[in-house]
Amino acid sequence: QVQLVESGGGLIQPGGSLRLSCAASGRTNKLNAKGWFRQAPGKGREFVAAITRSGGSTLYADSVKGRFTISRDNAKRMVYLQMNSLKPEDTAVYYCAAKIGVFINGSYDYWGQGTQVTVSS
Repeated sequence: QVQLVESGGGLIQPGGSLRLSCAASGRTNKLNAKGWFRQAPGKGREFVAAITRSGGSTLYADSVKGRFTISRDNAKRMVYLQMNSLKPEDTAVYYCAAKIGVFINGSYDYWGQGTQVTVSS
């Protein structure tokens, strides 16, 4: 089995930056693509960013493009989401996800428990 644990969320003022981390444990050798999703209050879960196993290909939602950067360290079994120029509309619970498949789009197999990000003055 695979476990994903997110950290790094919190309260931040508009325009600020946060870095989310996701630690994977268990049978991680079968994992390929990893991603970040978020769910705002009263809304459905939405895609934020994803990265291939090699890190050579990334994908971002239009709403975060140019502000967020996804990266990974396979040796440490970590994936990160650097969030800059944060806006109130970025407020959400952020979830780390991983999949066995190699493509960064499509459904994901494993999910973390989420970390809250609140952007407010």
